[in-house]
Amino acid sequence: MAARRRRRRMRKRTRRQLQGWGAVAAVVAAVWVAGNWAMVWPVLVAVLAIAVVGGAGWGLWRAHRLAVGQDRQWRAQEEARARELSMTEVDALSWQEFEMYVADLCRRDGCTKVVVSGKSGDLGADVVGYLPDGRKLVVQCKKYAPHRSVSSQDMQKFVGTARLEHGADVALFVTTCRSFTRAALGLALRQDIVALHRDLLGSWVKGAHLATLIPLNGSGDGTTRHLPA
Repeated sequence: MAARRRRRRMRKRTRRQLQGWGAVAAVVAAVWVAGNWAMVWPVLVAVLAIAVVGGAGWGLWRAHRLAVGQDRQWRAQEEARARELSMTEVDALSWQEFEMYVADLCRRDGCTKVVVSGKSGDLGADVVGYLPDGRKLVVQCKKYAPHRSVSSQDMQKFVGTARLEHGADVALFVTTCRSFTRAALGLALRQDIVALHRDLLGSWVKGAHLATLIPLNGSGDGTTRHLPA
């Protein structure tokens, strides 16, 4: 017990000594600053100014990043909404009207000698024409409900006729549904078929040029992330 009391007294004495030395150091520092104020205050002002400017700059940078992110998100939402509004009009077309509409899009983008089959038994050549560089374009149009997917069987039929029967240089499969099945898209990529699903069709409708869409070949919002089997 006596030893414990001695340890407590020593700890208290040490704390008092440290506090005393701290007070002495504070007094010495205050005296030094007062005696050298002419030299010290410009440094303090500079440090304070740097802190204020740095804090303001960081705040502005954060606000700018937030504004840019919100603007990008808003633009993406607006573009998606605009495409969907246009696609709503496309959804109202009959399959024959849809084929004629696709032909009009081809003509808008500089295709020539564009012909619409407009009948069954066309062996996959719903629209035929020539790209501005002279290559023959053969288009298969599928007017499906948005929630559906283009099946592997649909793609196989087009693969079998696009080049062998119709001599296509560029074979385009365009649909109003949101995706191609994984098997259908894989077949399209292997056989060099351009797969244009609803998202890319929406961009085409809104003014994107066919030449810029052909290299995308099946990519777009969510299609490659959630391909049906």
